[in-house]
Amino acid sequence: MTTDDCIFCRIAEHPLDSSVVHESVTVLAIMDIDPVTPGHVLVLPRAHLPALADLDDDLGAEMFAVARSVAAALRRSPLRSEGVNLFYADGEAAFQEVFHSHLHVFPRFADDGFTLGARWGSHPSRAELDANAATLRAELARPRPAEA
Repeated sequence: MTTDDCIFCRIAEHPLDSSVVHESVTVLAIMDIDPVTPGHVLVLPRAHLPALADLDDDLGAEMFAVARSVAAALRRSPLRSEGVNLFYADGEAAFQEVFHSHLHVFPRFADDGFTLGARWGSHPSRAELDANAATLRAELARPRPAEA
């Protein structure tokens, strides 16, 4: 399924130009046109799947495998890459701007200008961490809708 108003769908179907790094029947990896650093790549499914929850396990695994391969290629290439970040934004609150699943792979180096602001250091109590872990374990144990 694709949608005409989705830029990534139009790229996946090739009406829009892109600089392709990798392509398979189900996944496409392209250069980001507004890169964090030179070599910034986007890995996306060809199908229009807006959210992380829309990816099945096989497609998610393929996207991650492609991202790992691209990261390794970045590290071997002459592009400056002293490290690599993988970044997936799922939902508006997580800064997702294009609502078609995509995984960012970008090379990192000292003083590259990338920052990630957060309130690190809140140091929750062990009881709070244990309670949150129990909540998540309970949710993981519940069958997913497709499995029910």
